[in-house]
Amino acid sequence: MIFDFSIFVQQLFSTDYLKGALLSVAVAVLALVLATVIGFFAALGRTSTKAYLRGPAKAYVWFFRAIPALLVLLIMWNALPQLVPALRQDWFTPFIAAFIGLGIVEAAFMAEIIRSALSSVDDGQALAARALGMTPAKVMVKVVLPQAVRIALPPTGNELIGLVKYSSLASVISLRELLTTAQVGVNITFRYAEYYAAAIIYYLVIVTLLTLVQGWVERKFAWTSARAPKTVRARTAVPAGKGGLS
Repeated sequence: MIFDFSIFVQQLFSTDYLKGALLSVAVAVLALVLATVIGFFAALGRTSTKAYLRGPAKAYVWFFRAIPALLVLLIMWNALPQLVPALRQDWFTPFIAAFIGLGIVEAAFMAEIIRSALSSVDDGQALAARALGMTPAKVMVKVVLPQAVRIALPPTGNELIGLVKYSSLASVISLRELLTTAQVGVNITFRYAEYYAAAIIYYLVIVTLLTLVQGWVERKFAWTSARAPKTVRARTAVPAGKGGLS
């Protein structure tokens, strides 16, 4: 077959592809949010001195790093409803199963990212904050997390891009995301090149936009970090002629 450019353009601007692309992004974003929440507590458990917290956190990371995401999705959609009657209701859709399944798997990797970011913050800063009377919760929120977030941002952005691509695995549980939309058109017309080429363009656009957003957020945090010391020095400097050096 000769590549039919008109079919390619028609699919490129079709509402089905747009809906599929938005669904892929939604699954990826929600999965990352869920993974970040679970991963944060798993990271705290892994860095804890208490064995009853450290053990389960390590087991979680070990288990879900070893299990393929595709297998987790199949379990979420096919196996769990057989064991849990509440999941047989209409509210449990492929979309919910997809972002929960991917989020659970991704949480194991986010736990390692967050753990590394938390460990990179000097312990002396937390000790100094505690000496000033801060509670452990305030130390975490006001001292440790602002610095850890800046370190965790680049790998987290990469994980989000990866999740956009992994969302295509949800086609096995009947979620009509971007790749499934292309596959449905291929099954009807057998025009592989045109339909897959349109999907490639959408993936390229999505990843490019996410990369630009990631770069902007990283620069924002770097800008704040780079200028904060100057602001502090400006506020604490002694004016010349009032005990300071001119």
